[in-house]
Amino acid sequence: MTTQSWWQAAAADIDETSLAQAWEHQNQLTKPPGALGQLEQLATRMAAYQRQLNPEIRNPHCVVFAADHGVVAQGVSAFPQAVTVEMLKNFVAGGAAISVLSRVNQFELSVVNCGTATPCDQLEGVIHSPVAAGTADFSQQPAMSQQQAEQALAIGSDQVDRLKQSGCDLFIAGEMGIGNTSAASCVSALLLSQNVAELVGPGTGVQGQALDHKSEVLVASVARAQQQYAEPLDALVQLGGFEIGAIAGAYIRAAQCGIPVLVDGFIASSAALLAVKLNPSVREWMLFSHGSAEPGHKSLLAGLGATPLLDLGMRLGEGSGAGVAISLIRQALALHNQMATFAQANVSGADN
Repeated sequence: MTTQSWWQAAAADIDETSLAQAWEHQNQLTKPPGALGQLEQLATRMAAYQRQLNPEIRNPHCVVFAADHGVVAQGVSAFPQAVTVEMLKNFVAGGAAISVLSRVNQFELSVVNCGTATPCDQLEGVIHSPVAAGTADFSQQPAMSQQQAEQALAIGSDQVDRLKQSGCDLFIAGEMGIGNTSAASCVSALLLSQNVAELVGPGTGVQGQALDHKSEVLVASVARAQQQYAEPLDALVQLGGFEIGAIAGAYIRAAQCGIPVLVDGFIASSAALLAVKLNPSVREWMLFSHGSAEPGHKSLLAGLGATPLLDLGMRLGEGSGAGVAISLIRQALALHNQMATFAQANVSGADN
């Protein structure tokens, strides 16, 4: 008898009755049906998530998961690994983009150390749950062991369980880790059965010959990993990062808890793809915030059957695209909840 792993348990059901009622309400509002486009889909989707006609976002939360990647030894990044911990300090000090967005758009922000190469255990304001001091160089060997991969998934699950206790009703995952566009490209290539060269982008700003070198390293890395790839978790083991695993675990657990997730850009979407491959039922609980300028993001969105809410040419990560898009969701809900119906406004409908 096979024992099911926690991440394979089904996601919560979405309330189809509330969804139908929300659409009926939308069609009674003082506008032509469909005139608000994706805003209508957002509002009705949130109604189905929250099992009520008038959904609200009262307690959104962003968790930034951070870790380092051994493959940076191959010269695939424009920045040194020390930047990962330096940015952790910036997050908690309030100076990073996601820190600013959390204040402006009124959502809580947490930062989790999943395994940085530079020691930072004494850094206050950070939740320390390191798997190891960064992954191994996946151009030479697996990025992590099976046990470490499962530990990374559990970090994300634990964070969602913590947020559930405080009533979180929308979850955003951000990430930080020098080298993680390389890991995201490789993981995605395995999961999509796609040439990684088509997914590789500048990341921290790699250009010209350096970008060609990055592509060569990643093509060779995927070729090595393909020999060991049999199931979705192997993509994380062979080529992933601890923060990517943590985000995937968080997405799965959020869906199991009935908490919708607002997916950020390229790296977060690679974790979303991993989560869906591990547990297809979690896809229903995902909203996609924006289209990243990273070239591989279009392939990821296509593989997930996703349409992003915004396309602003962003490629920062940290959860920043989702941090911007949360205001759009709030506006969609305000329109849904506060617009008058034709009857309330005494306005003639299309059939009158």
